[in-house]
Amino acid sequence: MADLKVKNRPSDSGSNPLRGPVTMAGTLTFAISTAMMGTLHAEEVALDTLLIEDGRIAADSNPYAEPDAPYKAKRTSDARRTRDIADTPQTMTVLTKDSIEDSGKTELKDILSAQPGITLGTGEGGNSFGDRYIIRGYEARSDVFTDGLREPGLISRDTFALEQVEISKGPSSTFAGRGSTGGAINTVTKKASMEDDFLNLQAGIGTGDYKRYTLDANRVITGDLGVRFNALYSEADTPDRAPAGERRDGFLLSGVYQPGRNTVLSADYYYYRGDDRTDPGYALDRDTGEIHKYDYVGQSGLDFQRSEADIFTFGVEHDFGRGVKLQNKTRIGETVNEYIVSAYSSRSGGLRSFTGWQENDYLGNQTNLILDKELFGKRNTIVAGVEFAKEGVDAGNYSVTTSNSFTISPYSADNDLWQGSVERSDATSNLELKTVSAYLMDTVTLNEDWEVFAGVRYDYFDYNLDTAERAGRGGSITPAASYAFSDGFMNGHLGVVYSPWEHGNVYASWSTSSNINGGEADAGSNCGYGGLCTDSDGNYSSADPEQSTNLELGTKWNLMDEKMLFTAAVFRTTKDDVIEGGNDSYVAGGSLNTGKNRVEGLELGLSGNITPKLSAQIGVAIMDSETLESYDPENIGRPKANFAEKSGNAQLRYQATPAFAFGGTATYSSEIFGGQPDAGASGEIELPDYTVYDLFATYQFSKQLSLRANIQNVTDEEYYTAVYRGGSIVYLGDARSANLTLNYKF
Repeated sequence: MADLKVKNRPSDSGSNPLRGPVTMAGTLTFAISTAMMGTLHAEEVALDTLLIEDGRIAADSNPYAEPDAPYKAKRTSDARRTRDIADTPQTMTVLTKDSIEDSGKTELKDILSAQPGITLGTGEGGNSFGDRYIIRGYEARSDVFTDGLREPGLISRDTFALEQVEISKGPSSTFAGRGSTGGAINTVTKKASMEDDFLNLQAGIGTGDYKRYTLDANRVITGDLGVRFNALYSEADTPDRAPAGERRDGFLLSGVYQPGRNTVLSADYYYYRGDDRTDPGYALDRDTGEIHKYDYVGQSGLDFQRSEADIFTFGVEHDFGRGVKLQNKTRIGETVNEYIVSAYSSRSGGLRSFTGWQENDYLGNQTNLILDKELFGKRNTIVAGVEFAKEGVDAGNYSVTTSNSFTISPYSADNDLWQGSVERSDATSNLELKTVSAYLMDTVTLNEDWEVFAGVRYDYFDYNLDTAERAGRGGSITPAASYAFSDGFMNGHLGVVYSPWEHGNVYASWSTSSNINGGEADAGSNCGYGGLCTDSDGNYSSADPEQSTNLELGTKWNLMDEKMLFTAAVFRTTKDDVIEGGNDSYVAGGSLNTGKNRVEGLELGLSGNITPKLSAQIGVAIMDSETLESYDPENIGRPKANFAEKSGNAQLRYQATPAFAFGGTATYSSEIFGGQPDAGASGEIELPDYTVYDLFATYQFSKQLSLRANIQNVTDEEYYTAVYRGGSIVYLGDARSANLTLNYKF
């Protein structure tokens, strides 16, 4: 086959992943030092052409990954991101299916909390106990998307049906809409294929009564129709903390139909149920800084945390030819999150219960028109889109009646269990949030060295919240109320990529985002946690949206025959008009648009093949945060809460023989202060730094049969991942555990 002479320019990554394209791999290799420090000029280079067997990529492989580089993603799944990751002017971390499976982690929160720049939060101030992510120090619990559409509700999430996880850093409202101050998370599901049939069965057993069974089956019904079914059942004790544990079951049923050469229809239904017995039985003493264990907490027989999800998504894509494509996606979803979490309260010297239930309804529709055309002698890739979203949240609490009376002594494990009954209350709040959005983006290739990305987005929202009468502290009563207002805001994104080198570039970007008053749907009227805030006169509609701006300067290098991507970036995110919680965050009374804070830092990343046998996914974040303005002068100069100034993760895999591979992961986080979001951490509540090591090994007995072994937290490190703002709840990281997973492919 003849060699092809090309210059490695940005490619059009908007091709249909359902069809296996011919894949090319370069044979050039430049050392990192030469590529980064030398003044290489673009030249024409001979590349060998590699054909995948039958011109197809295996149907059960990740269509977005770099061939033969299991830890490197070549592009994202979002068709609006029209260039490869290496040519996108923004920090992006993409976790491939292989890196997720090797890690042995099955919960999305465990995977994300190990990534640099991401920390976890607890359920605080009325927001739900669930997967709460904080990216670069900013709330991102509502900035979770699946296949490009916002996910309804705050629930626990499993990885059984995921192809990859895409983390974009910095404000990117052009893509994500409201929020996304620190970044956004997009999970990519496994799609049905029309290429071939397969059936993968996995069975796992391990310590702590760990059991996990998954199925991944694809069936080609006809040449134009394929269906895929992923199923999960798992249960396990929390390592060294039984009877605390979890049980999960779910499935994803997806189908794809191609009625014509240029039209593809897709649909999927996601079902998930999680039933956990929680154990947050750890608290921090604010006076001594010590963390104490309470054996009765979280194991009383009343505590639980349940998640439910029923989500249907339908999509259609048509290729008109000549660089014009139309894409439409619709999602209808319902989620339920309910919990009772008991903890020791230092304020009352006794047991305190955190209870809640939420039912979330979501309807979303997104339409994208993509044009890849030559205009005025330049290549333009234009994305024009409109989006509609309707979110509804009913929320309430549980009343707990104890059947025994007892006195709880601080730091004692000799107390009776909390026994009794629970009853679910009627809804105490009802929220409906409608958003209509329009956006326009263009990526212009000016010449071989310069490319410019620009985008704008306008969001208009309608906000309606009804709250029931509720009792407050000291016998006070907060009357029932209704809140309704609407507003609109514009955001933009601008990036410039300069790439005079064959495999590297430097870029600069500017982006913005907006958060509305009450924009965190799970928080209701709990001001200071993303819920609705009013000023001292009870005004709420006078609050302006919070505004964030990000500046970033970075470089990206495709090395080792494009099997490895190295990235580095410095950034500064400034959040203005911060709506603060006021003196009492438990009621809807705060200070409107009085705050300002900033996060700046450096992020480094490496993903792909260091050598043909050694793969790596490495990331480091070094950051600093500061409160610049506040209604409370004591907050000024303080760092952000739930924020680790230094964090890093390194996962390495070595393919020792064609059949045997082994590797490990190291995760580090510096100290984390507790406190309210955006309020400035006082430093009274502090979690210590930690380093955790994991190991894994795989053996391929045959093309059909393989075995993987994982040991999590090899040194049995005692570490803590999140803390409630007052210290009464501390999340303990999992103790050492081990499991074996057998995989058979038919």
